[in-house]
This record gives sequence, structure tokens and C-alpha cells, in this order.
Amino acid sequence: MTNFLVETSWFIPIYGLIGAVLTLPWSMGIVRRTGPRPAAYFNLLMSLAAFLHGSIAFQSIWGKPAQQLTLNWLQVADLKLTLAVEISPVSLGALEVVTVISLLTQIYALGYMEKDWSLARFYGLMGFFEAALGGITISDSLLLSYGLLEGLTLSTYLLVGFWYAQPLVVTAARDAFLTKRVGDIMLLMGVVALSSYGEGLDFSDLESWAETAPVAPLTATLLGLALIAGPTGKCAQFPLNLWLDEAMEGPNPAGIMRNSIVVSAGAYVLVKLQPVFTLSPIASDALIVIGTVTAIGASWMAIAQIDIKRTLSHSTSVYLGLVFIAVGLGQVDIAFILLCTHAIAKALLFMSIGSIILNTSNQNITEMGGLWAKMPATTSAFVVGSAGLIGLLPLGMFWTLQRWLNGSWHIPWWLMLILLFVNLLSAINLTRVFRLVFLGSTQPKTRRAPEAPWAMAFPMVTLTVLTLLAPIVPIRWPFWLSLAAPLSEPDSAWLPFAIPLMMASGLLGCVIGFTLPLNRSWARSSRVYIRFFQDLFAYDFYIAKIYDLTVVWAVSSLSHLTAWIDRYIVDGAVNLVGFATFFSGNTLKYNISGQSQFYVLTILLGVAVLLWLTFSGQWSFILNYWSSVLSQVSNLA
Repeated sequence: MTNFLVETSWFIPIYGLIGAVLTLPWSMGIVRRTGPRPAAYFNLLMSLAAFLHGSIAFQSIWGKPAQQLTLNWLQVADLKLTLAVEISPVSLGALEVVTVISLLTQIYALGYMEKDWSLARFYGLMGFFEAALGGITISDSLLLSYGLLEGLTLSTYLLVGFWYAQPLVVTAARDAFLTKRVGDIMLLMGVVALSSYGEGLDFSDLESWAETAPVAPLTATLLGLALIAGPTGKCAQFPLNLWLDEAMEGPNPAGIMRNSIVVSAGAYVLVKLQPVFTLSPIASDALIVIGTVTAIGASWMAIAQIDIKRTLSHSTSVYLGLVFIAVGLGQVDIAFILLCTHAIAKALLFMSIGSIILNTSNQNITEMGGLWAKMPATTSAFVVGSAGLIGLLPLGMFWTLQRWLNGSWHIPWWLMLILLFVNLLSAINLTRVFRLVFLGSTQPKTRRAPEAPWAMAFPMVTLTVLTLLAPIVPIRWPFWLSLAAPLSEPDSAWLPFAIPLMMASGLLGCVIGFTLPLNRSWARSSRVYIRFFQDLFAYDFYIAKIYDLTVVWAVSSLSHLTAWIDRYIVDGAVNLVGFATFFSGNTLKYNISGQSQFYVLTILLGVAVLLWLTFSGQWSFILNYWSSVLSQVSNLA
């Protein structure tokens, strides 16, 4: 039985798809008498089946070699397209993270969206969401992963725009979709190019292919940059990072998955593609630059936000930036551990703030306060989730950073500075939010804020326990993915001090966050220089305005130019032909006399004019030719 469940592990993502299909009678309005909740129960049942199936398969496959299941889809000449699935501890472990968070999120949504009239439609979209995410985790084919990433883009658009009656929601869904499409188009170019230069599109073959790849340096650079573009958009990295902030207009249960496992899906594909980036130092450096800029910039953005969802969404971009740096350095095991520990802690944080938003009908942290005594489970969830993101002993992020900085890997000095900076600002940001929301006196909007209902409290408590158990992942991870073996001895004299420095940065951030003066009465400082930086960070370094003045302006100007050419040149030429035909037809109608010789004369004249217009530039040549012919004939005579 166990072997059968392992061999059929490829079916686990299909559970979510079945759940989505089963919700159709309610989401389409065919069944109305029972209300929409049966659709949610069907989807929950399928998610539970996926979790149980994956758990048994994961326990059975642990410590065993990977298995590949391949479906030959298309083979033409040298092009071979396959849909391959990998059953390994890594893929099934990632699948377990997806199914656990998806199951808990859907239970959570029962309480959060209890009164929503389109609950069945929401659960149908969540089932499709889960199916695409699960498929990406076990996919061994870049072609299949690309198709599933496109499915994620579609489901993101539908879930962000779930409350489509609100204009701001429609704008956010459109921007999220178009931003991701920019990266998807470039990723498609990379997929096509890789299929041309490589023997196949299977991730498991990329390592051996990269060692003997007959690819020129320029081609390898362009190929690497194209493959990076897709995950850059999916992971909300600079310069395609603004969509995640705007996507917070959607329902919070979808935001839980989006900020934990959806953004991780793009990074997971990036981890699988790492052998390709070894072909070009420029591509590896591009990953490091993108991750560094995003980690530093988004840290400042997060600390200047007053919307509780937006401050955590920018934090997501920060930690995914660290994943990009790890992949650029070739340390993909660390990248994978970062994804797992961040996903669990960030899902817990979004569950806690969802409870706050539901019970206060408010997202402005300056209008909150005194919730720690009213909402103990929510407070515990926020504290544990925050501690799980900061490098503090003994939770998951500390052990992840400890595995990164224990001397087993080559760590440049600048990476240590980035990690200290990110850990410091994350601690300040999360402590600031905790003080404003949970501590202090009760505010008007938090006076009547009960604890979350059981449907929301149960997933929060469960995920709190999982966050406390998350250190097991980095401690027991045996390093399966990285091409280069870890170092036997530290290669820097300062590395023994790295872990104490990391803990000190987290503690210092908490101290600063607790002592930083916070005034609820005004969100912006009265000092000009402070207000300048506050607005600079709060408005995302004015990236949206820069886009409006550059990319949007260029596209708009080009569209206006093409519209003018289409209206006045293309349409003008067509209208001119039509007018000439109409005018000539009206002119010829007066020449109708009933005499056939007149018609013949008209035809001959028309043909003569047509021939003259056709050969007007060649008449001199024709005349010279015939004169030479006549002269030769006269000479012969």
C-alpha cells in the first residue's frame, strides 16, 4: 500500500483540481438551496486527502533515491518535449508544505469569509491555486512548470480581483496580472531557447547538460537573464515588485497563500534552474544584484507602511531577495531552507493579521492598540510568527542562518552585512507593528474586538505549533541540492563571530522597535527631512511614478502614434481607393449609349492607360529595342 501511494504521488496535485471542479454546481448557481458551504466542504475534503497522501509518501521516500515519471508529449526532429514528474524527498517535502498551508488556509477561510455570498467561487479558485502549486513542486519539466506558473498568474488575477465590484480591486488585479506577464514573456523566450540548445527541458538533466553545454558566453548570458525574469516577477523582486503590495486588496486567506507559498513557487523553479546560471557569471551576478536591491529597498519600504497587510507583503519581498542571493552564490540548499522557514512563519503572521482585520474592520496600525488582552491566540500567533522570521534562538530562521553562517559555505563579507541589515530592520518593523497593534491603550476601533472564531483560531494554533517545530527542517537538512560541496573549514576569520552578531542584530532591532517613539495622532512627521524619507519609503521609492514617466509614457506615446498612422494613413489610403472607385463609377455611368463600338473603345482606352502607367518607366527601353530590331531587318534586306 505504501509503495502504491509513493508511485501515485503524481496524483496529489489533482486532488485540488477535483475539489475545484466539485465546487462548480454552487459557484455557477446551479445549486442554491443548500447555500455555498457544501462546496467549501468538498474542497476541504480533497485538500485533506492530498495532505494524508503526501504525508505517507513523504515518510516512505525519505532517504531514498529520486524517481522520475516521464510522459513523452512531442518529439519532432531534435526537439523533444516531455512532461516529467520527480518523486524525491525534496519535491514531496515541498509538496507537504503546500498542502499543509493550503489545508489550514481553507479551514481559516471558513471563518474569515463566512458571510461572503460567493464563498463557493472562492473555494473553487483556491482548489485551482493548490493544484498549480502542487504541480510545480513535483514537476521535473521546465515546460510543465512554465504552464503551471501561467496557471498561478491566472489564479492570482482572479483571486486578487475576487471582490470585483470595487474599482481599486480591479486595478490591483490588472496590475498584478500585467506585471507578472512581463516576466512570463521573457521566461517563455528562455524556455524556447533552452529547448533549442539543450537535449531536453528536464530539471534533472540540467546539471549534466551544463557541464558539456555547447553555448557561447553571450548566449548563456541572455539565456540566464531570460530564465531569471520569470521568477523575478513571481517572487515580487525589483523592478517587478509592486504587484504584491497592490495584491493585498484581495481576500486575506488568498493573501496567506500568496505571501507564503505562491511567491515561493517562482523561487522553487529558480532553484531548479541553478545549473543554467553557472554557465554565465553575469547571470549569477544579476541574481545577487536583484536580491540585494530588493532585500535592502523592501526593508525600508516595510518599515514606513501603516497598512498592516502592506508592511508584511514588503517583508515577503525581503526574504525572497535573500533566496535570490543564495541561488546566485550556488547555495541552493540554503535557498530551499529559507523558502520553507519563511513560508510557515509568514503564513502564521498573515493569519494573525487577518483575525485583526476581521474583528476591527481596519488595517491602519495607527488606529489600533490594546489587543493583546482581547485576542490572546492572535497575539501569540503574531509573536511566534515574528520570532520565526527574525534570527533569534531557537526558532527556524535562526537555525537557517546558522546553517548558512557556520563556516560550511563561502560567505563574502558583503553578504554578512546584508543579513545583519535585513535582520535588524525586520526586527524593528515587526516590533513596531506589535507595539501599535497589541500594546498601549485601547483605541476606538479596537474596543470591541473579540477573539477569532474557532475556524480561524484552530489553523492559527496549529500553525503556531508548526512554526515552533520548524527548526527541525534546517537542523536535519542533509544538503541534497547544491552542486558545490560545503567547505570543510571556515574560509574567513570573522565567521565564528557571525552567529553572535546575527543574534545581536535581532535583539538590537527589538530594542530599537520597543524604544522608538511612535505617535498615533499623526502618521507623518512634522520635520521636513524626516517626512522626505518617510514619503520616499512609504511610496516605494516612487517606483510607480518612475514607471508612469518612462515605461507607461513610452507605451502610451507609441500607441497614440500607431493609432494616428492607422486612422490617417492606413484608413486614409483605403478610403482614397474607395473614393476613387466611387467617383470613376459615377463618371462612367454617363457614357452608357448602348453602342457596342463605344464600349470597345472605352475598354481599349482603359487598357492603354493601364499599360502606360505600368510600363511608363520602360517605354524608352521598348522603343530602343524595336528600333534596333527594325534597323537589323533593314540591313538584312
